Amino acid sequence: MAFLTKAAVSVLAISCSLSAVGATSANAMTFMDFIRGGKGRAQQDTMINPNLPIAPMQSGPQSPKDPLPTVDAPRYYTYKADPMRLVAAAKFADPVVTGAVADASTAPVSVNPSMAQRRSLNEAKVMATNDVAKALETYYGDGSQPLLWVSDSGVNDSAKAALAVLADAGSVGLDPADYALRLPAIDNSSVNPADRDHALTQFELSLSAKVLAYVQDTIRGRLDPNRISGYHDFKRKDVKLDVVLKLIKASPDVAAYLGSRSPSNPEFLALKAELAKLKAESGNDGSHLAITLSGIIKPGDSSPQIANIIKGIQQRGSEALKKDHAAILASYQQTPEYTPDLVSLVEGFQKEKGLTADGVIGQSTVRAMVGENSDAKVQKLNIAMEQLRWLPAELGPRYVFINQPAFMVYYHNNDKEELSMRVVVGGKAHQTFFFEDQIQTVEFNPFWGVPQSIIINEMLPKLRADPNYLDRTGYQVEVNGHAVPSSSVDWYGSTKSIAVRQPPSSDNALGELKILFPNSHAIYMHDTPSKSFFKKDMRALSHGCVRLADPRAMAAAVLNTSVAEVAKQIAKGENKAVPVPQKVPVYIAYFTAWPNKDGVVQYFDDVYDRDAATQRAFDVTTKARGAQI
Repeated sequence: MAFLTKAAVSVLAISCSLSAVGATSANAMTFMDFIRGGKGRAQQDTMINPNLPIAPMQSGPQSPKDPLPTVDAPRYYTYKADPMRLVAAAKFADPVVTGAVADASTAPVSVNPSMAQRRSLNEAKVMATNDVAKALETYYGDGSQPLLWVSDSGVNDSAKAALAVLADAGSVGLDPADYALRLPAIDNSSVNPADRDHALTQFELSLSAKVLAYVQDTIRGRLDPNRISGYHDFKRKDVKLDVVLKLIKASPDVAAYLGSRSPSNPEFLALKAELAKLKAESGNDGSHLAITLSGIIKPGDSSPQIANIIKGIQQRGSEALKKDHAAILASYQQTPEYTPDLVSLVEGFQKEKGLTADGVIGQSTVRAMVGENSDAKVQKLNIAMEQLRWLPAELGPRYVFINQPAFMVYYHNNDKEELSMRVVVGGKAHQTFFFEDQIQTVEFNPFWGVPQSIIINEMLPKLRADPNYLDRTGYQVEVNGHAVPSSSVDWYGSTKSIAVRQPPSSDNALGELKILFPNSHAIYMHDTPSKSFFKKDMRALSHGCVRLADPRAMAAAVLNTSVAEVAKQIAKGENKAVPVPQKVPVYIAYFTAWPNKDGVVQYFDDVYDRDAATQRAFDVTTKARGAQI
């Protein structure tokens, strides 16, 4: 392969792309521009099939006015809440009357609750989502099922227990406003019996609707993630609501039953505990410390913010760090000079926070010192608990978890974290999707199949000006599966039947290996010939795939083998795909609040603004439910 400059390799390494990425201007600098000055390569020997529909060799653009096609990125949507409809209460049958029926005219009748209550249930007006409405119609439709929440004497204890759980929905990351319901006003002696029965049955049906919505939300979440953006890809969980009301009736403890519907995995419990802790705190958590920094502070600089920075380290640094630098902290006199002693202190703080320990104070270091206020953390926890409901109730004893905002990947085996490493994920214009899949294959010495998005958005402008471009830079071109010179292709026609790939080599954009979990987004984990991006704190820098800091270790983990054996496969230099002995679940996730292996919740920046989009969806959902129920 032709020699590539270090800059070219770095940019090539980001070119693992999504199947759909942001459009690139024909005049914008792309990774292809970096390698145009590279050493030329003799055109590869290829056989041209004379039957292929390939245009004659082009010497330049045929029509400069022809617009260049583009592949657009997925987009964020204006969220639409689940539609509501009126429960078909008018079709509810009269209750079954039980008792001895020897003589219809004199037979004793036992009806609980009263016949009037059951008949007024037919007149109740309740709006609900279709799933909830269908469950209500199933339960109350034949008249044989007892009322759950009311009796002749009024609202029962089960109803009060259920209302208490709904009012505490915030403790599990839900919005209590979605399930708010008032007790019926029936204590006034002036209320006539008919109105009283109507109020009770209206309450009966309304509370059942709220309880069903709560159960469904605790299991699968309030939102349909796929309506938030094209970057979300989940099959929404199917919650069997038809049995819920029957189970509640049979349960001796309604509150315990409703509480058991929320996830019980360790991650959810850690988020829940953190949420409770934040709500219990008085707010005296250092969040009022303000550090105003527009640029960076380098060693030797002077800044009035140095005093607040030292205060931030005193509040957020570990006891071990403060002990090691006790003399520096004790002697500091609120001066603005960023002296070598203070640089050493800052470097120690950066190291323990997982930041680049270079003594340069930027926004990442400031955030670690200031923290986030409780309101911001609570919002991140609520969103994280919602998103966790989109995933399986248990992540499993063995899985790979990629957390994009943390720029980290974690391998779990036997219910514990065995491996973690830094990753590079998609930039904001080329975002990595949020989905789950299964790892199936590790491919050694891989070809890089250039996605259509890069062919169209980045290569096509060059190829229209110079059809020999791919031939000179060592890429292989196929049309309908047949190898051809790039100079023979009509680059003004459709590219659907055209495939471009980069052969294995030390300069290949995918490096030594890639780890595949086949998906419609063309996302996978892979090596890279350039390691410089792993030193950065903000690592949203690729075209969408996930680059691994230590790909050999991850390959060995999913293959259940040793790093030495992986090295042997790579050393052979052959392109070889090896199936994993057992498929491994992989979660390509997006959590700005997530517990580490010790159960301590950590907070991360919302690099793609997805939390903001999710919060907007929450607001739309609450408004829709409040307006129509």
